[in-house]
Amino acid sequence: MAQAVLLKDVDGLGEAGTAIDVSPGYLRNYLVPRKLAQPATKGALEEAQRRRERTAEAEKQAADRAGETSALLGKTVLTINHRAGEDGKLFGSVTSAEIAEAIQAARSIKVDRKKIRLEEPIRETGTYMVEIEVGGGVTASVKTIVAEAK
Repeated sequence: MAQAVLLKDVDGLGEAGTAIDVSPGYLRNYLVPRKLAQPATKGALEEAQRRRERTAEAEKQAADRAGETSALLGKTVLTINHRAGEDGKLFGSVTSAEIAEAIQAARSIKVDRKKIRLEEPIRETGTYMVEIEVGGGVTASVKTIVAEAK
């Protein structure tokens, strides 16, 4: 058996950066030509360990940023003015793109409109709690007030 360090995730073998035992032919003829693995040398094992540590640190920093962004968005109150009729029904609707623009204007935080969770567009004036996926499984609720434009 030959030892190899995976450079990418491989189904059935393991995740990137792990040392595995494979047959020499499989390593030489399949894994190395496709740049999925490299032979396990002392330097390759140390580099894999450093790569895992960098990845863990980057994930921790991303989670911290997501928490900070979530806290900031939780304190945000958006007011969106839209033309409406006498009964409070909007002419058109407030979409996730408009909410993303309002967040950008209010807090200078760029939010992808696809990360804003609206079951359906907002079609009436009122107050709504809008869920936004910040990242890393963290969500934030933003209070959104839809008012009639004067």
